[in-house]
Amino acid sequence: MGGYHFKRVLLKLSGEALIGDAGYGIDPKILDSLAEQIKSVLANRIEIAIVVGGGNIFRGLAASAKGMDRAQADYMGMLATVMNALALQDALERCDVYTRVMSAIDMQSVAEPYIRRRAIRHLEKGRVVIFAAGTGNPYFTTDTTAALRALEIGADCIMKATKVDGVYDADPVTHPDAVRFDELPYIEVLSRGLAVMDNTAISLCMDNNLPIIVFNMDKPGNIARALNGERVGTIVRGGN
Repeated sequence: MGGYHFKRVLLKLSGEALIGDAGYGIDPKILDSLAEQIKSVLANRIEIAIVVGGGNIFRGLAASAKGMDRAQADYMGMLATVMNALALQDALERCDVYTRVMSAIDMQSVAEPYIRRRAIRHLEKGRVVIFAAGTGNPYFTTDTTAALRALEIGADCIMKATKVDGVYDADPVTHPDAVRFDELPYIEVLSRGLAVMDNTAISLCMDNNLPIIVFNMDKPGNIARALNGERVGTIVRGGN
């Protein structure tokens, strides 16, 4: 495994991360870049699972705010994550990476049902496992799904892919003087309301001492550098 600090990781991708410059949907160039980065890490015997959001296609919370029934809107959002998972699977398999999509909603024509022990076995065999359809329940985000699945499969950390190089004390896009954190304790993320993951996900990670690495996915090689222990982005973990 070389100098890598983690053996099994869960990569959390937002749906918006797949948009690229298109403004909506899926940018094939983003998928291809991600697939190449993941393939290079797998060559070092790292086991990777992925949770992908669906906000590039449909956001349940946004639809609910406009009057749609919240549970119905969330189920539609789960279906959007399945579309993203299948697109990511296609990009990985075009790079000769063995991949399995596991869905929390039963749809065996396109994905395997989520079974914890089967997911772990896929990882042990070197396959990338993509978890789709969230937890299968409304009112839970894909951030919470990422924390839950990471704990279920015994991941060493969550890698949260973003468009910026870590966690800041303000939005760096609108506040050029925003300060980036190298490291943060869970409790400070919660108390300051920092946009890392939702509070349920952070609390799950805090209760189980699961570190979160927040990094810029647009820089090729960042996944490997973060796994190698380099200071890439921000790490959220236990602290005073």
